[in-house]
Amino acid sequence: MLKHLYDTDCTTWSPQGKLFQVEYAMEAVKQGSICLGLKSEKYVVLCSLKRQPSELAGFQEKQFKIDDHIGIAIAGLTADARVLCKYMRNECLQHKYTYESDHPINRLIAKIAEKSQHKTQNSSKRPYGVGLLVAGVDQDGPHLFETCPSGNYYEFKCQAIGSRSQAGRTYFESWFQLFEKSSQQQLILHGLTALKKAIMDDEELSEKNVEVGIVGVGQKFKSLSQDELKFYIKELEGFNAGDQMIVE
Repeated sequence: MLKHLYDTDCTTWSPQGKLFQVEYAMEAVKQGSICLGLKSEKYVVLCSLKRQPSELAGFQEKQFKIDDHIGIAIAGLTADARVLCKYMRNECLQHKYTYESDHPINRLIAKIAEKSQHKTQNSSKRPYGVGLLVAGVDQDGPHLFETCPSGNYYEFKCQAIGSRSQAGRTYFESWFQLFEKSSQQQLILHGLTALKKAIMDDEELSEKNVEVGIVGVGQKFKSLSQDELKFYIKELEGFNAGDQMIVE
């Protein structure tokens, strides 16, 4: 089958029932550097691996604060992520100005999904080539959502997206029962361990190429400083997930 006959816009279906431009956008997410998220009953942690285009350049930002109770990590096209980030910030500000309360997380995610899906219905548009992991806290507790360029969204206990993310998901599948009762420090160490398993053999985690954000019940979203990252990366050497007891 000749793909080029069916991928000139995102409204042309192939004989196999596929929208190739939407699949290309989802492939852009898989090509992006890995980011992952995990949550306990009180906290949500986002961990990201930052890349630099060359040795002369700085590292690219992978996490953005949306509001005091929401933060995102991105995999894919950073320019598209900035557009969605600005939209989310505006929605949060407008909701706070109108209702004097924080924007509900699930409603904000639904708005992002609707905005992404609209891009798949117009032949003069293209899908957003970015996937988001959205961490937030509301009256129902902590939440972790993933959004896709297709307009789908899902809530997870833990999830990894981007290149080599399967190794991170494999780690999560082995230990996710521990996360619910984990402390903030344990949750961060679990995230960094999963990130370490997903990087290439010739790479090492450092305070420069890692970004960690955390939000919790009664705690505003914040990114860890380089000194804090250095501490946690050093703690990884003696960390063993199997030593943590499952609390019933």
